[in-house]
Amino acid sequence: MIVWYVCGLALLVGGLLPAAGLAARGGPVERLVGLELAAAVTALLLLVLAQAGGQSSLLIVPLVLVVLSVAGTLVFTRLLRDP
Repeated sequence: MIVWYVCGLALLVGGLLPAAGLAARGGPVERLVGLELAAAVTALLLLVLAQAGGQSSLLIVPLVLVVLSVAGTLVFTRLLRDP
């Protein structure tokens, strides 16, 4: 069980920190890439934490996050296009 928490910590340090750094600077496209990377890493982190806690009912949360992040990406790309 502690292995899942170590894996979650590795995802936080190895995935979310670089994604936050990418989303914090750069142009609009680079920020969008950072946001998408953060959404993917967060979904993986939620899956790991649901597995660590042994609660299969929490698996719906990452699924909803993935669906909403795809919809959010479509909205942002529409706003980023040139008029």
